[in-house]
This record gives sequence, C-alpha cells and structure tokens, in this order.
Amino acid sequence: MRVIAGSARSLPLSVPEGKDIRPTTDRYKETVFNIIRPYVVGSNVLDLFSGTGSIGIEALSRGAAGCVFVENHKTAIICIEKNLNFTKLFEKAEIMKYDYSKALMDLGNHGTQFDLIYLDPPFDQGLEEVTISQIHGYDLLKDDGIMVCESSLKTDMSFIEGLKTYEIFKERIYNTCKFSFIRKS
Repeated sequence: MRVIAGSARSLPLSVPEGKDIRPTTDRYKETVFNIIRPYVVGSNVLDLFSGTGSIGIEALSRGAAGCVFVENHKTAIICIEKNLNFTKLFEKAEIMKYDYSKALMDLGNHGTQFDLIYLDPPFDQGLEEVTISQIHGYDLLKDDGIMVCESSLKTDMSFIEGLKTYEIFKERIYNTCKFSFIRKS
C-alpha cells in the first residue's frame, strides 16, 4: 500500500497485521481518485472508518486543504498517526478517536460541512444506511460536495432514494466490493 499521487507520491503506508483492518487496495483507490479528482484540491475531507488513513492521506497528498479522520480501533489510530507523520501531512489532519456516530454528532453540532466524504464501514452490518442517514441529518455534505461509500456487493443502496436530497450518480462494481458516488440532488 502506498500513496499514489501528489506531494507524498510513492511513499509506502503502514498496514496493521491481522484481518481487523481492510484497507482499500491501490488499484481501487486510484480508480476512485480518478473519478473524484475535480473535488479534491482545496477540499475539506471527512474519512470515516479510516482504517490506515490511506484515503484521507491520498486526498491530502493531492491537495486537499484538510482531513478529519474518524476511527475508534486503537491499532488503526496508531497506524493513521504513523502514516500521517511519515508522509508529513499531520498538520493538515485531525483524528477523532471515537465512534463514528459520536463524531458525526460532534461535527454536526459545530456546523461543520465537507466537500468530500469517504466512508468504508465494516461490511454487511448495515452501517452504510445508518451512517449516510446521519450525514444527511446533520447536513455534513456541502451542496456541491460528494460522498463515496465503499460497501460489499450485497449492500442495497436503494435507501438513498428515500433521503430525497441525495442521489447516486455513479457506481463502480468490482470482485469484492462496490463504490457508490453520491451527491446532493
């Protein structure tokens, strides 16, 4: 795993051992960033269920103004901190070291909004609908922003239609996962 482009290009990223963390592969990450490229430079990014921090670090490396990493797994937090220090991107980052739901509530209560939100919750636990509904409820996505949700192939994303102001404008399906690209309609 490495940073693909930008100021930290080609730098390797640490990945914790074991199966608790499921990092997005370089191939998938490159595809996602090819699609979201116009939204990255100067953006305020939210990386939910951050894992290694690979997505947020890639955004920072490509010119994002700042990134909030949300992660509550202790090993993953250590990994994010190590990766941010190694890539020299720590000063543009904030790590919220607690549950995603509490983090979303805190961000919403402070009126924070993001240009780009990336979420990669644990697969097949129904967290996509819960999390995106909270993002919608707290109005965390700017009007011209986008959200990318990485999920298992089995995840039904039709709940987006019920949120009225969100729509899936693109979807990419791979062997083990899919990426849903969401914007305000």
